[in-house]
Parts: sequence; C-alpha cells; structure tokens
Amino acid sequence: MAKKKSSATTFHVPYNFDVRWEELMENKDFVKIFLSDVLEEYIVKQRWYGGKSSKLKYIELAEYFRIQKNEEVYYGLILEVNFTEAFYQHYFIPIAFVSDESFAQDDRILPISIQNQEGYIIDAINLEAFRKVVFERILTALPKDKTRVQYQKSPSFIDCEYESSRFMGMEQSNTSIVYNEKYVLKFFRRIYADRNPDYEMSRFLSETKDFKNTPAYLGSVQIKDHENVNITIALMQEMVPNDGDAWDYMLKELHKVFSNLEYKKIDIDKLPQTEQFVRLGIRDIPPQIIDWAGLNIFSKIQKLAQRTAEMHIALGSEFEDTAFTPTRFNGDYTVWLKNRLLYQFQNRLNSVENNLHKLEGLALELAQEFLEKKNDIRKRFVNFNWTKLKGERLRVHGDYHLGQILVKEDDFFILDFEGEPESTIRDRKVKQPPLKDVAGLFRSFHYAIYATIFNNLEKYVYDQEQLFKAGEILYQYLIGLFLGTYVVEIQNANINIGYQQERVFLLKYCLLEKAVYELGYELNSRPRWAVIPLKGISNIINH
Repeated sequence: MAKKKSSATTFHVPYNFDVRWEELMENKDFVKIFLSDVLEEYIVKQRWYGGKSSKLKYIELAEYFRIQKNEEVYYGLILEVNFTEAFYQHYFIPIAFVSDESFAQDDRILPISIQNQEGYIIDAINLEAFRKVVFERILTALPKDKTRVQYQKSPSFIDCEYESSRFMGMEQSNTSIVYNEKYVLKFFRRIYADRNPDYEMSRFLSETKDFKNTPAYLGSVQIKDHENVNITIALMQEMVPNDGDAWDYMLKELHKVFSNLEYKKIDIDKLPQTEQFVRLGIRDIPPQIIDWAGLNIFSKIQKLAQRTAEMHIALGSEFEDTAFTPTRFNGDYTVWLKNRLLYQFQNRLNSVENNLHKLEGLALELAQEFLEKKNDIRKRFVNFNWTKLKGERLRVHGDYHLGQILVKEDDFFILDFEGEPESTIRDRKVKQPPLKDVAGLFRSFHYAIYATIFNNLEKYVYDQEQLFKAGEILYQYLIGLFLGTYVVEIQNANINIGYQQERVFLLKYCLLEKAVYELGYELNSRPRWAVIPLKGISNIINH
C-alpha cells in the first residue's frame, strides 16, 4: 500500500511502494496514483500532446509492456486520454525510474520512493541508457519475432554499434532521436490501433521498390495489443544529410525573385501570363519571366516534379501487395469522399461566418465571395462522378507539402508519410488520386509565395496588391512547368492518371478540398493569412 512519507526528507516524496521496479506496473495503487492528476498535469504540457483544444476528462492505461535488455527494464505505456466531448486519443510514453536528484528536472512525472529508494519517474526517452537499449534491440532483432514487443530490422542495418544519441530538436507530434549521427529513430507519440502509414510507406518504398529519394528504412518497434492488433511505436531510418527543408529553401528563392522586381525595374502589369493548368516545358516560359525570376527556381521545380512522379510510379507499380495495388474509382470511394468533404465544408463555413469580424481588405472581400458562392462550392464537391473517371487511385503521401521535403544539393528527399493530421488512421490508408499529392504541393507553392510577400513587405517598393499580382503570375508558371514534367514521367511509366480533362477536374477538386481544409486553421490561428486559402478557392471557382 502507498504510504505518505514525512516531508523532513531532502526532497518531498509523497509515495513509497514496497515492490521492486520490475513489478511496479502490477501494483494497482501505483497505477491509480500515476494515472490521476500527476500524469494529466505532465501530459498537457507536452509539445506532442494533440488534445490542447479539448477538455480532458480522465486518463486510462490501455496497455503496458516491458522494453528491456537482460536485467535492464523500462516500461512502455499506451494511455487512453478521454475527453469530455466524448472522444479519446491514445499516446505512447516510456517510463524509467531515476534516483539522481540532479537528473531530468524538466521531465519528471512523479516523485516516488521504491523500496525506500527515493527518486523520480521520468519519460525514459530522456535517458541515454533507454535509448541505447532500443537501438540495440532493433540491431539484434530476429527475422521472426513472436514476442509481444516486436523489434524488426532491415537486412541493410548491419555492422554497427551504439556510439551516441541525441534529440533531433523541434518536433510537434513525435519525438526523434539521432543515433551515431547516422540514423534517426522516430517515436510515435500519438498512437493508432494499426500499423502507422509512415512505417508501411517507408518500408515499402525503400525495401520493395528501392526508391532512393526517401530515407532508407532500417527497422521498427511494434507491439501487439490485447486484441492482437499490431501497433507501431517507433520507426528507424537512415539520416539524410541535408541543407534544410524545401519550404525554407523556397522562401529564400522567392525573396530573390521578388527583390528582382525592383532590381530589374519590372513592370508587373506588362508581365505575360499563362493559363491555369497548361502543361509547360522550360522553353515555353517567356524570356521576360525567366529574366525576372531566373532559371534556378524553374530547374528546381522540374527536379521536384520528377521526384514526385518517381514516388507515385513506385507506389503505383505494385501488383502483389494489396495494400499498394492500384485500384479504380468506385461508388464506395465516392460516398466516403463526399461525406468527408461536405462535413469539412460545413465546418469551415461556420468558421468563416464566426470570424468575419477578424478579416479586412482582400481577405474580407474573398470571405464574402466564399459565403455568396457556398452553394456553387458545395455543388463542386458533390459533382464527383466516378463513372467518368478512367484513372487509378494509389496509396499516396497524403500530406505532401514543402515542409515534408528535404533539399540536398540539387536534389530532393521526401519524408513523413504519416498522412493528414486531422484524418483517422483508416482514412489515411484510403487509395487516392496521385494528383491529390500534386495539389498539396501546389497549395504549398501558393503559400510560399504569399508568405514571402507577408514576411518582407517593408523590403519591397511595390505595394501588396501589385506583389500579389506578380505572385499569381509566377504561381501559374511554376505549376504549369511542374505539370509538364510530372505528366510526361508518369505516362512514360504507364501510371494511369486519366486524360487531360480528367486531370484538370481532379486537380481543381483536390486544390479546392485542400484550400477549404487550410481555411479552418488560418481563421483560428492567424486570420491575416486566411487570404491565402481564400485566394486559392477563388482561383478555382472563378475559372
């Protein structure tokens, strides 16, 4: 039974348990105390906790398991966090016991005494000894692991030993550890009762398809829950030395492009324009545009289009593993799509109506247009006639944007196949038109252009309206060139994405879906930026 200790000790420990650490999780009193306010208080402060906008009701222990090597024992916990709004989320947290008072001061969960030894329960990821155990268990994984905690490794993960480990840095939803400055182990914090798509896609692309432009899969940790379902806890990949992500790279490039307007004395009103979704080669871009923007940004877009096409070719050329075989459009997919989008659209309509008072200028005009044309937008979502679509659906990246791409010299590496954060795990695995990824990237280009304008307004001599106009002209050339390269690559590999008319329909559909999705975030977090998705919506509904 837990006993209160006197507070005369060097540091106040409220609980003493007369059991060995290796048996602590079997102690009902400990579990009860641990799951009460103590853990709740700790979890809500964590960056990876995704329930901040909801009201937490209580936490239950869904699963616990040992992560151990010989005598060294840690516990992995899967916590079910229940909310007053009648839904729940699962989180993974490994725990360790430390008795050194100077240790892990920021990550202590509970002061505790075990068999009269005082110390703290902490998040084990802070402990180098724990990180080393996980690394060595993956490295020595057997080909067929039948135990409840399953360590897996790729045949290519050999001839190395543990040297060092450190946190990778600023991450939101997961925690990544860099080992030996060569490998990255991503611990998934938010857990789903299924294999994580990031694990499935990473393993498939690098082991089955030998796709070189994603970090190579090296291993994973899975557990089998009480219903015998495989749950991914961690994913090990090679570390790609890089020059940063494509979002930062694009912002730097675009700043040069916008600075050139003044430097080259460009008359924005005289810049030649191109039509939306016309496929372009580099020779189709007018000299005035090349003179203004430079060749570099266009050659980078071509390379990115090529890598994106190669990813889709790898994902679309599987005929044995049913999780990855291409499939046709059908009625079931259509029902799923429409239900999802109409629900999301209604939610965003309410957001716009409730946040109109925060908007001004162009954003307010576009928001009013959005409300006036809501029936037209709704109709566009409903008018999805699968019988007219001849292309195929594939497993896709699902959350493809410039922040998910690393730049390495003149090349690009694609990361993070977890899928859209708001979607359920099942929805993330639904096969989609590959143009959904392309649309995600196009929205990211659009964002990068506007972010550059917003972030540097005082540095440019042109007014915001003129800069927006130049940005929209550039955007159409960027996506035209991307499409020109992407479609040729895809068709040469016999991946069926439909004819021109179908492609334009799907692109418009996916761009509209993505911009509506973004609108919710912007209205809640930074209303000034709501102009970006609103302009994206306007571009589609007025063409």
